Amino acid sequence: MSRAKTVAGRSAKASAARRAPLSRELILQAALALVRDEGLAALSTRRLGERLRCEAMSIYHHFASKQHLLDAMVDHVLSTMDLLSDHPDPLQRVRHCFRAYRAAAHAHPAFFPYCAVHRLNTPRGVQFIETVLSVIRGAVPDDELAARYFRVAGYYLVGAGLDETAGYAKGPSAAVPVDDAYIRAHCPLLMRAAPYFQRLQWDATFDLGVEMLLSAMAADARQLASPAKAARSRRHRTPHS
Repeated sequence: MSRAKTVAGRSAKASAARRAPLSRELILQAALALVRDEGLAALSTRRLGERLRCEAMSIYHHFASKQHLLDAMVDHVLSTMDLLSDHPDPLQRVRHCFRAYRAAAHAHPAFFPYCAVHRLNTPRGVQFIETVLSVIRGAVPDDELAARYFRVAGYYLVGAGLDETAGYAKGPSAAVPVDDAYIRAHCPLLMRAAPYFQRLQWDATFDLGVEMLLSAMAADARQLASPAKAARSRRHRTPHS
């Protein structure tokens, strides 16, 4: 064996010795970084192995399949959400919870579209649902209404997160987008609304939607506080309302 090959071999062994041992956490962080840098479509055990300087099969010693890895990535994003507040006002606690969800979407924009439609049926996922339900039920103390507000909030928060990370944030989708001249000529309302669609306006628009939800919760909470009104409300609520 030549001296050059011997030196190269020793260098490779020394480099491997300096590497951190492969672990679930190391793989998870590498997967999140890969999606952040190259997009979800680039995620594979081969690409992860290249990043981690290990054989792709080594990853399966820590995650039984790619789906198990994706589940762990979703769980990680959920774990970063600061959902709970000790504010004395229950509506303020809901506001804090909703903002925390949006913040997580912006912290993981490349991965959020996957999170948004992922069924949260891991232990971490169902604990997330339980936590959000507890926050909402603190503002609207009724099982049915809390469940419905949870779903409505999900529609709003997922939609806002997708729009801000994968919709408007990505720019035009059409092969040949219309230009401003066309919009000025044919869509005067859109032309006047367009400044309010810009990124600098997203916070104000998001908060407007949250305040609409909180206003409805507050109205229902007041009604629940009056037994007579609550009874009438339940009588008039249809099974599909």
